[in-house]
Amino acid sequence: MNSKSDDVKNPYRSHSAGELRGNDVGESVRLAGWVHRRRDHGGLIFIDLRDRWGLTQVTFDPEREEVFSAAEQLRPEWSISVEGVVERRPEGNENPDLPTGEIEVEATSLRVLNTSETPPFEIDRERPVDEILRLKYRYLDLRRERMRENILFRHRVVKHMRDYLSERDFVEIETPLLTASTPEGARDYLVPARLYPGQFYALPQSPQQFKQLLMVAGFERYFQIARALRDEDGRGDRQPEHTQLDLEMSYTTQDEILSLTEGLFTEIVEGLTEKKLLQKPFPRLTFAEAMERFGSDKPDLRFGLELKDVSEIARSSEFKVFRGAVEGGGSVRGISVGGLGDLSRRELDDLTAMAATGGARGLANFKVTDDDLTGPIAKFFSDEQQSALKETLGAQSGDYIFFVADKDPVVFESLNRLRLHFRDRLGLADPDILGLCWITDFPLFEWNEDEQRVEPMHHMFTMPREDDLPLLDTEPLKVHGQLYDLVANGTELASGSIRIHLPELQQKVFSTIGIGPEEAARRFGAMLTAFRYGAPPHGGIAPGIDRLVMVLRDEPNIREVMAFPKTQAARDEMMDAPGTVTEDQLKELHINIRRKG
Repeated sequence: MNSKSDDVKNPYRSHSAGELRGNDVGESVRLAGWVHRRRDHGGLIFIDLRDRWGLTQVTFDPEREEVFSAAEQLRPEWSISVEGVVERRPEGNENPDLPTGEIEVEATSLRVLNTSETPPFEIDRERPVDEILRLKYRYLDLRRERMRENILFRHRVVKHMRDYLSERDFVEIETPLLTASTPEGARDYLVPARLYPGQFYALPQSPQQFKQLLMVAGFERYFQIARALRDEDGRGDRQPEHTQLDLEMSYTTQDEILSLTEGLFTEIVEGLTEKKLLQKPFPRLTFAEAMERFGSDKPDLRFGLELKDVSEIARSSEFKVFRGAVEGGGSVRGISVGGLGDLSRRELDDLTAMAATGGARGLANFKVTDDDLTGPIAKFFSDEQQSALKETLGAQSGDYIFFVADKDPVVFESLNRLRLHFRDRLGLADPDILGLCWITDFPLFEWNEDEQRVEPMHHMFTMPREDDLPLLDTEPLKVHGQLYDLVANGTELASGSIRIHLPELQQKVFSTIGIGPEEAARRFGAMLTAFRYGAPPHGGIAPGIDRLVMVLRDEPNIREVMAFPKTQAARDEMMDAPGTVTEDQLKELHINIRRKG
């Protein structure tokens, strides 16, 4: 802030609490903000005055009796305005950790603008506070330095996104918040339409159809800082409502979209943070490669412990569990971990229990020595097989090797959980490094075991890979989509695809997942009709702003980078929402509530 250039004189402040420096000594100023701290020393009263821009120390001299007397009443979080003269701090009293640390303001007048009750938690220092309490008094929580800096940093990220895309001929367009129920309708937030009894709008889970329609409309390059709402269970990286950068391009390719997005993320990381990128350009891994090497399509590339397939060695061993897994169509894979010392029986049991959370029915292990492998199942492997296991896994003396034998999805999930556990336990990943990478070539469909049907892995508007098109009619589960995710340190930051723009192909994909022409016309009629009017090839991507800021600020969840989030239980403690409404409101909306019991 620099109010000195403003044309209108502000009665509360002439400067912010973060801008005064040594070259301002002798100047008369006005400051306004909150009492951050108050200290009494040797007859003088000192306060740290805080506003959005920083802190300035203000002194009150007892020789100015009226001002000093008023200052004696000040308490933390009172809102005040102070006039005074900028002085240089006495030698030895400077604060090198504060931008304003070489000066102080000697107060000549004081106005109390508002008093404050004692806050429910300390604002002047970072100490653990119950999250529910923080969210109930979020307006106070946001005064704390960490939260304020998170929100200001988020603003800079969003501004950079807008500037970057505007410079590249993108047009910012808002899409509706009141729309029709989406394909994922079971998770829609529904809004009753008062003028149409018994009918409902839905809040958008994404602007997917609208941004594709904007491509049909000819805008060619669109973006939006979009709100998306989904009625789902809470997790650390999920909220009922979140914000994403939504963008779409016509006459484009996957490479062009990846290059554009990579340039944006590189500028944000290098221009707004102190973090270093692990690799430029970002590595590109296919979905299959990511699963084979890391057991996850959201891999953390900052450390090793890559999975190794030892199925052929296991097939020839005498260990029936391993052989049975391979012969049953599964695999045996392992990781080699150093630096663990000698693990106790309890520690090994804990690791087995952790693998079980990924579905594993057991966790085999060896300890590597100079000569051989030791462990409960070592006797089932010949010397040659043990040497082959060590070579395949790159195991050194003192390492532990852990194996999971099962169907591939279980093997991948279980070993991925172990891999991330050892990352944290052994401090293998540098928090100041960002391992950004692209994951491409996802399967277009996956099998829903519970419902015994084919369903889209991402969404149903994705263009199949061209050389896989013949498989749509015969082996849809082998079809790959032109899909791509951007991942950083194990967190998915963005997801996108090249879209289907041909109505016949779109209907074929619909039919593959059980949506016939009549239902497709009812649910997606506007888009299917639009595709018949020269729809151009197009594609896009949607980076999650909350997740990006969370990762860049090293926060444990996205609630820490949102101004007014819900709790993990999807409640707004501050506004007490969701809540009941009056019978008159329900009547006007033509709604009757059926009570259980």
